[in-house]
Amino acid sequence: MKKIVVSVLGYDRPGIVASVSKVMFENGCNIEDVSQTTLQTQFAGVFIALVPDDVEEQDLLASLEERLAPSGLSVLLKSMQASREWSPVESEPFVLTTKGLDRPGLVAGITEVMARFGINITNLRAIFRGGDDPLHNIMIYEVDIPVGIDRRVFMKTLKERSQALGLDISLQHRDIFEAVHRV
Repeated sequence: MKKIVVSVLGYDRPGIVASVSKVMFENGCNIEDVSQTTLQTQFAGVFIALVPDDVEEQDLLASLEERLAPSGLSVLLKSMQASREWSPVESEPFVLTTKGLDRPGLVAGITEVMARFGINITNLRAIFRGGDDPLHNIMIYEVDIPVGIDRRVFMKTLKERSQALGLDISLQHRDIFEAVHRV
């Protein structure tokens, strides 16, 4: 078995995941991980799957395109390599939240600070609705913060950047975030 990543993009509608998973099943694939979301009107899905050795990747891609293209969906298929260029370091999970008025450069400004400190973003949800209500413009980053960084320096740098961008910012360990927000 070989491992692949399948990305699907296009206008959202019911049945996209069903179509992708049916093609994968028909080709003997086993889906291991899926992440999908809808951003405004756009569907974005990523599937990681095991593919039998006798199934050619270009044939699987052709089957996916045949099923999805009539609905205006784009498909990308990529082999996963056994070795990785990046190795994760020991880290702890945190949730970083920002609120503020929408303007260009907010995501770039915050993520540049995180990249400088070697912080990996594992999930990001940014919602920009414009207007004067900062609660309509929220970014929620799930991040892994390396154990070895100087957190005081990181927080000082992050606060300076968020102030320059006009953002309110909070950082909580994921366990605390989940306990506080549990319904």
